[in-house]
Amino acid sequence: MNLLLHTCCAPCSIKCIETLRGEGIEPHLYWFNPNIHPFTEYRSRRDTLASYAASIEVPLHIDDTYGLRSFVAAVSPDFERRCTYCYSVRMTSAARYAAEHGYDGFTTTLLVSPYQNHEGICEAARRAGDEYGVAFVYRDFRPYFREGQQAARELGLYMQKYCGCIFSEEERYRKKKK
Repeated sequence: MNLLLHTCCAPCSIKCIETLRGEGIEPHLYWFNPNIHPFTEYRSRRDTLASYAASIEVPLHIDDTYGLRSFVAAVSPDFERRCTYCYSVRMTSAARYAAEHGYDGFTTTLLVSPYQNHEGICEAARRAGDEYGVAFVYRDFRPYFREGQQAARELGLYMQKYCGCIFSEEERYRKKKK
Protein backbone atom coordinates (compact mmCIF):
# COMPACT_ATOMS: atom_id res chain seq x y z
CA MET A 1 0.00 0.00 0.00
CA ASN A 2 1.20 3.46 -0.95
CA LEU A 3 0.31 5.41 2.23
CA LEU A 4 0.64 9.08 3.12
CA LEU A 5 1.05 9.76 6.84
CA HIS A 6 0.05 13.27 7.87
CA THR A 7 2.52 14.07 10.61
CA CYS A 8 2.11 16.61 13.39
CA CYS A 9 5.58 16.15 14.90
CA ALA A 10 8.48 13.74 15.18
CA PRO A 11 7.65 12.36 18.66
CA CYS A 12 4.12 11.40 17.60
CA SER A 13 5.40 9.83 14.40
CA ILE A 14 7.79 7.31 15.97
CA LYS A 15 5.38 4.52 16.89
CA CYS A 16 3.04 5.27 13.99
CA ILE A 17 5.86 4.68 11.52
CA GLU A 18 7.10 1.60 13.40
CA THR A 19 3.60 0.13 13.54
CA LEU A 20 2.98 0.70 9.83
CA ARG A 21 6.38 -0.71 8.93
CA GLY A 22 5.53 -3.74 11.05
CA GLU A 23 2.52 -4.24 8.76
CA GLY A 24 4.74 -4.03 5.69
CA ILE A 25 3.67 -0.45 4.87
CA GLU A 26 6.39 2.07 4.14
CA PRO A 27 4.68 5.42 4.74
CA HIS A 28 5.61 8.75 3.21
CA LEU A 29 5.30 11.67 5.61
CA TYR A 30 3.35 14.85 4.99
CA TRP A 31 3.78 18.01 7.08
CA PHE A 32 0.94 20.52 6.99
CA ASN A 33 0.22 22.13 10.35
CA PRO A 34 -0.83 25.77 9.96
CA ASN A 35 -2.29 25.69 13.47
CA ILE A 36 1.07 25.60 15.27
CA HIS A 37 2.07 28.88 16.91
CA PRO A 38 4.20 30.81 17.58
CA PHE A 39 6.52 30.60 14.58
CA THR A 40 9.45 29.43 16.71
CA GLU A 41 7.37 26.44 17.86
CA TYR A 42 6.29 25.74 14.28
CA ARG A 43 9.89 25.84 13.10
CA SER A 44 11.14 23.61 15.94
CA ARG A 45 8.55 20.93 15.22
CA ARG A 46 9.05 21.09 11.45
CA ASP A 47 12.83 20.96 11.63
CA THR A 48 12.86 18.13 14.18
CA LEU A 49 10.55 16.11 11.95
CA ALA A 50 12.73 16.76 8.89
CA SER A 51 15.83 15.62 10.75
CA TYR A 52 14.12 12.54 12.18
CA ALA A 53 12.61 11.54 8.82
CA ALA A 54 16.03 11.76 7.18
CA SER A 55 17.60 9.70 9.96
CA ILE A 56 15.15 6.81 9.44
CA GLU A 57 15.02 7.24 5.66
CA VAL A 58 11.34 8.09 5.33
CA PRO A 59 10.33 10.43 2.50
CA LEU A 60 8.87 13.71 3.75
CA HIS A 61 6.91 16.38 1.90
CA ILE A 62 6.68 19.70 3.73
CA ASP A 63 3.85 22.09 2.92
CA ASP A 64 5.44 25.03 4.68
CA THR A 65 2.32 27.11 5.12
CA TYR A 66 2.63 29.05 8.36
CA GLY A 67 -0.97 29.99 8.95
CA LEU A 68 -1.29 32.19 12.02
CA ARG A 69 -3.59 34.74 10.43
CA SER A 70 -5.72 32.29 8.45
CA PHE A 71 -6.07 29.93 11.43
CA VAL A 72 -7.14 32.67 13.83
CA ALA A 73 -9.50 34.18 11.24
CA ALA A 74 -11.11 30.78 10.64
CA VAL A 75 -11.77 30.04 14.31
CA SER A 76 -12.71 33.54 15.43
CA PRO A 77 -14.82 34.36 17.32
CA ASP A 78 -15.91 30.80 18.23
CA PHE A 79 -12.60 29.56 19.61
CA GLU A 80 -14.25 26.49 21.12
CA ARG A 81 -14.64 24.97 17.63
CA ARG A 82 -10.98 25.43 16.80
CA CYS A 83 -10.14 21.72 17.07
CA THR A 84 -12.90 20.77 14.63
CA TYR A 85 -11.59 23.32 12.14
CA CYS A 86 -7.99 22.27 12.77
CA TYR A 87 -8.68 18.59 12.11
CA SER A 88 -10.67 19.45 9.01
CA VAL A 89 -8.11 21.75 7.40
CA ARG A 90 -5.23 19.34 8.01
CA MET A 91 -7.09 16.20 6.91
CA THR A 92 -8.42 17.99 3.81
CA SER A 93 -4.92 19.05 2.84
CA ALA A 94 -3.56 15.53 3.41
CA ALA A 95 -6.36 13.92 1.39
CA ARG A 96 -5.87 16.40 -1.45
CA TYR A 97 -2.12 15.79 -1.51
CA ALA A 98 -2.61 12.02 -1.38
CA ALA A 99 -5.09 12.10 -4.27
CA GLU A 100 -2.95 14.43 -6.39
CA HIS A 101 0.18 12.31 -5.89
CA GLY A 102 -1.26 8.85 -6.42
CA TYR A 103 -1.38 7.50 -2.88
CA ASP A 104 -3.76 4.64 -2.12
CA GLY A 105 -4.69 6.18 1.21
CA PHE A 106 -3.73 8.46 4.05
CA THR A 107 -3.75 8.50 7.83
CA THR A 108 -2.42 10.78 10.56
CA THR A 109 -0.18 10.75 13.60
CA LEU A 110 -2.89 12.71 15.41
CA LEU A 111 -4.42 9.30 16.09
CA VAL A 112 -1.60 8.46 18.54
CA SER A 113 -2.54 11.08 21.12
CA PRO A 114 -4.91 10.18 23.95
CA TYR A 115 -5.43 13.95 24.38
CA GLN A 116 -6.98 14.52 20.95
CA ASN A 117 -10.63 14.04 19.95
CA HIS A 118 -10.15 10.68 18.24
CA GLU A 119 -13.67 10.54 16.77
CA GLY A 120 -13.40 14.13 15.52
CA ILE A 121 -10.14 13.35 13.72
CA CYS A 122 -11.66 10.24 12.11
CA GLU A 123 -14.77 12.12 11.02
CA ALA A 124 -12.70 14.90 9.41
CA ALA A 125 -10.41 12.36 7.70
CA ARG A 126 -13.28 10.26 6.33
CA ARG A 127 -15.03 13.35 4.99
CA ALA A 128 -11.80 14.59 3.36
CA GLY A 129 -11.08 11.15 1.91
CA ASP A 130 -14.56 10.99 0.41
CA GLU A 131 -14.18 14.49 -1.04
CA TYR A 132 -10.90 13.62 -2.79
CA GLY A 133 -11.59 9.96 -3.58
CA VAL A 134 -8.75 8.58 -1.48
CA ALA A 135 -9.11 6.12 1.39
CA PHE A 136 -8.69 7.17 4.99
CA VAL A 137 -6.72 4.31 6.53
CA TYR A 138 -7.73 4.08 10.17
CA ARG A 139 -5.32 2.94 12.84
CA ASP A 140 -5.73 3.43 16.57
CA PHE A 141 -2.17 4.28 17.52
CA ARG A 142 -3.09 5.45 21.07
CA PRO A 143 -1.81 2.31 22.85
CA TYR A 144 1.69 3.28 21.67
CA PHE A 145 1.64 6.91 22.85
CA ARG A 146 3.71 6.58 26.04
CA GLU A 147 6.23 4.27 24.38
CA GLY A 148 6.64 6.74 21.52
CA GLN A 149 7.15 9.65 23.90
CA GLN A 150 9.80 7.68 25.79
CA ALA A 151 11.57 6.82 22.52
CA ALA A 152 11.54 10.51 21.55
CA ARG A 153 13.16 11.44 24.87
CA GLU A 154 15.82 8.76 24.38
CA LEU A 155 16.53 10.08 20.89
CA GLY A 156 16.80 13.63 22.24
CA LEU A 157 14.06 14.93 19.95
CA TYR A 158 12.45 18.29 20.56
CA MET A 159 9.19 17.66 22.43
CA GLN A 160 6.45 20.22 22.55
CA LYS A 161 4.49 21.11 25.65
CA TYR A 162 1.08 21.70 24.07
CA CYS A 163 -1.03 20.62 21.11
CA GLY A 164 0.00 23.42 18.81
CA CYS A 165 -2.33 26.37 18.52
CA ILE A 166 -1.96 29.48 20.60
CA PHE A 167 -5.17 28.63 22.47
CA SER A 168 -3.89 25.20 23.52
CA GLU A 169 -0.73 26.86 24.78
CA GLU A 170 -2.84 29.25 26.82
CA GLU A 171 -4.85 26.33 28.28
CA ARG A 172 -1.68 24.44 29.19
CA TYR A 173 -0.22 27.32 31.17
CA ARG A 174 -3.55 28.26 32.81
CA LYS A 175 -3.92 24.66 34.06
CA LYS A 176 -0.32 24.68 35.28
CA LYS A 177 -0.93 27.88 37.29
CA LYS A 178 -3.88 26.40 39.11
